[in-house]
Amino acid sequence: MFGARLAIAPPEHHRQPELIHNTIVEQKVTTIHFVPSMLHAFASDTNIADCTSLKRIICSGEALPAELADNVLTTMTSCELHNLYGPTEAAIDVSYWQCQQPVGRRTPIGHPISNIQLHVLDEYWNPLPVGIPGELYLAGDGLAREYLARADLTAERFVPNPLGQPGSRMYRTGDKVLRMPDGRLEYLDRLDHQVKIRGLRIELEEIENVLNQQALVEESAVIAYDYK
Repeated sequence: MFGARLAIAPPEHHRQPELIHNTIVEQKVTTIHFVPSMLHAFASDTNIADCTSLKRIICSGEALPAELADNVLTTMTSCELHNLYGPTEAAIDVSYWQCQQPVGRRTPIGHPISNIQLHVLDEYWNPLPVGIPGELYLAGDGLAREYLARADLTAERFVPNPLGQPGSRMYRTGDKVLRMPDGRLEYLDRLDHQVKIRGLRIELEEIENVLNQQALVEESAVIAYDYK
């Protein structure tokens, strides 16, 4: 839209913080998009204050820790930090939040983008009041039509929208959120056993099912550890 130049790093550079740092400095990059876990590695392993050309850092793909957001804003005083949220089923990002200090206990996922509605509902699809946790449902123009060749999963996740026009649908995210008094949303947890690892969805129940098929395994439980 604005005629910006795209700087493409060489293959595999995106996995190495020092090489990302060098590319930003050499190419005078102004905008960069990180998965939060990679931003953490980038901020820990390089001197990000050298990246004076950066005007905005965008994060999405997994929860953005408040401590990390605070550290980046403290170090990069002239750089904006934006937290985006959204699943693939809704054309990726559906909400945005420009981080401000102090960030607080949790980094908000913010407000809906244009033509998207975000509903916090109970198990009966009733809207919940401010401050009461519930499941996040998405509605609006960004929703996908279906899962390819998965009519069962489509019916489970893409449900009728009682809050919209007749025939419209909502997408059940499986994410537990709450709405704050100013309207912004905060992500709390998953309502199932799905986890995010480096921005990738991992279904722990699917791993358990495979383990349980082994002759020497009677029952299994899989959990994700955060090694820091």
